[in-house]
This record gives sequence, C-alpha cells and structure tokens, in this order.
Amino acid sequence: MKWKKFTLKTTTEAVDYISSLFDEIGIQGIEIEDNVPLTESETKGMFIDILPELPPDDGTARVSFYLDDDDDAEAILKEVDEGLSELRQYVEIGEGTITASETEDKDWINNWKQYFKPFTVDHILIKPTWEEIPEEHKDKLLIQIDPGTAFGTGKHETTQLCIRQLEKYVKPGVRILDLGTGSGILGITALKLGAGSVFGTDLDENAITAVHENLEANGIPEEKFGVVQGNIIDEKEVQDAAGYECYDIAVANILADVIIMIQKEVPVHLKQGGIFITSGIIDMKEQAVRDALSQNDAFEILETTRQGEWVSITARIR
Repeated sequence: MKWKKFTLKTTTEAVDYISSLFDEIGIQGIEIEDNVPLTESETKGMFIDILPELPPDDGTARVSFYLDDDDDAEAILKEVDEGLSELRQYVEIGEGTITASETEDKDWINNWKQYFKPFTVDHILIKPTWEEIPEEHKDKLLIQIDPGTAFGTGKHETTQLCIRQLEKYVKPGVRILDLGTGSGILGITALKLGAGSVFGTDLDENAITAVHENLEANGIPEEKFGVVQGNIIDEKEVQDAAGYECYDIAVANILADVIIMIQKEVPVHLKQGGIFITSGIIDMKEQAVRDALSQNDAFEILETTRQGEWVSITARIR
C-alpha cells in the first residue's frame, strides 16, 4: 500500500506547538525527526536495543505525517497552512515548508535494520540474518537474529547480562523456561550452549512468529523450542502448558515490576536446585526485586551482575 508522506521543516522549538496543531486537525501518527540527544533521565529505564548516532543538533526538526488515497489531502494541507500562519505570530517555526513524497509500509518496517550490525558477547557472535559473518569472528559461536516486530536483538545490556549468566549455568541437556521470550534470542542462545529444550511464553503474538523464524535461521528444529502466547502469572492454561517442577533454568528479561510479580509463580515450574536468571532491572529498582526474591522462601539469591545502569539477579530454588 502506498502512502503520501508530508514533511514539514521547522525548528525544535516549534515541534510541540506543531504536534498540538496536527492533533487539533485530526492528523494521527506523526513522525518527529531531530538531532536532540536523549537526556539521562529520558533513557533511564528505557529498553532501547539500537540507538543510532546522531549528528550535532542544529536546532531544526522535521515533522511528518502520512495520508492515504481516502484522505482529503488538499483540505488537510489547507488547515495545516492556516494553522502555521497563526503559529508564526508567537513561535519561530523556521523554514515552515512542506514537501510531499510517496512511501510504502515496508519502508517503515525495515528502515531500522541499517543500525543493527554484528556484535559479540564474549565468545558469542550475534548478527542479523541479512549481514555476513565478519572474518575476524568466524571462530565464534554464531547466533542469527531477526527480531521482526518482537523485542530482542541482543544489543541491550539486559540481554547481554542474561546471555552471560546462561553461559555460566547452562549444562548439556538442561531444560529452559524462557519468560517473555520476544525474538527468542535467550532460548536460542541456551540451545546453542547445549540446552536440551526450551519452552517460551510471551504476551505478544509477534513473538511466536519471530521465534519460529529465528529457529530456522539458526538451523534449530522447532521441536526444541516450544512457545505460547499468554501470561504465565495468572493464566492456568499457560501454566499447564509450561508444566511443573520440570525446568533446570528459568530466565526472565523483563521489567522489574513484572519480575516482582512473576517470581511468585516461577518456583512451581523449576526443579529443586533450579536457577532463576532475571534482568531488565534498572538500578533504581534493584532493591525492590532483591526484597521480593529474599521474601520468597523458595529462593536464595546467588549473585548480582551489572552492566551500565542495568542489573541481573540470579537466584536458586532451595
């Protein structure tokens, strides 16, 4: 499907005013492009897999919106022009010109791929399916990932923390419970490290597709990695599908508040002595997760690892 893209060149000072103008007109789904770096407070606690490097901020911005053939582009552009004329009276909007172009859905879906390049986590090479293996990394354990619309390229600190803990605890043949599996990267890593099987759960239906595609990309049989959509915290059918007291390791790379809830359910699925690897914990939430695990008589905390502002806590079933 082709869309018309309309891009307004303006100033960063005027972006909020223009966003409000577009909202009043009824324009939805705007895209804002500028070179203003994210502040520490903005990035703290955010899951950002890939953050491109930006050129210096020059005070300009581009605000885009999309119209299809059913929209009355002429009438909408007239309203935009009238609104910009009013804004000029009290805010500097800069150039204020609008250019039109055509785009397709696939451009939006694939544009981010230019920022996802091969990288290593210790002796493991993680690369997107569309990139070649770098010559200097051909001796490393290869994991190929195309996250699609599911979370998880491996670039985020929390994912790398979990990968390092999996390296430490995965033994040949172990069974893995992957909670919030996303693209399946942690379960696939575990299988590459020698795990016998993985069962994953995720709230997002896109994770099901992503896992199957990434299994194929890594040459792993689908029967090695079962995955269901649903919430293991309170959905009995998901709990039953996972099974009870049958996993050697559970891994959950999700937000701290969800870990606090899910840690009550995890023990019934792990064997005695089973390992629970958690991450997705921003440092300001570390104590809350630690308190929840400490107050759960089923767990003893084994270790805490950190990368940047992110924390991983590993516990064991008593």
